[in-house]
Amino acid sequence: MMPSRTVRLVVICLVLVCTAGCDQVTKHLARTELGRMGDSRLPGRFIEFTLAENPGAFLSLGASFPQAARSALIVCVSFGLAFLLAYLVRAPRLRSVSFLGLALIWAGGLSNLFDRFARDGLVTDFMVVRVGPLHTGVFNLADFAIVVGVLMLVASSCVAPRKGAFPQAEKGASG
Repeated sequence: MMPSRTVRLVVICLVLVCTAGCDQVTKHLARTELGRMGDSRLPGRFIEFTLAENPGAFLSLGASFPQAARSALIVCVSFGLAFLLAYLVRAPRLRSVSFLGLALIWAGGLSNLFDRFARDGLVTDFMVVRVGPLHTGVFNLADFAIVVGVLMLVASSCVAPRKGAFPQAEKGASG
């Protein structure tokens, strides 16, 4: 369980600064350096750097939607992130792993949302991971943070709850 609201706010701010800070710096570098030099690959061709301005959501989902629909989705995501922040601040019974997973999802979403507002609805993506013939779509560090957050939530839900972690559920079950 996460301790006080103040500690939760400090952790949320640290996750935001680290996640969005790194994401925005790497996006800036991608726009300036990849825009100037072109695509690049690390030795072994495991990671490729290629500049893409994405009008859609994760993996370009919705990129072909009309502008009005994409704008409506941006508004919905904004409200969803605001509700997620309120939940993170007010939910004292979350496990630490779940809390950090949700905080990573929130911070990554907020960083991509910042791009949408600052770059006329576009998000800068720049990395592709390749393993043999398999490869990811083009993504950025905010997307990576979101995926790690989701994996943390899944891992947390697969672990049996500790005794006393959900006192309300125990009361209801026994009485």
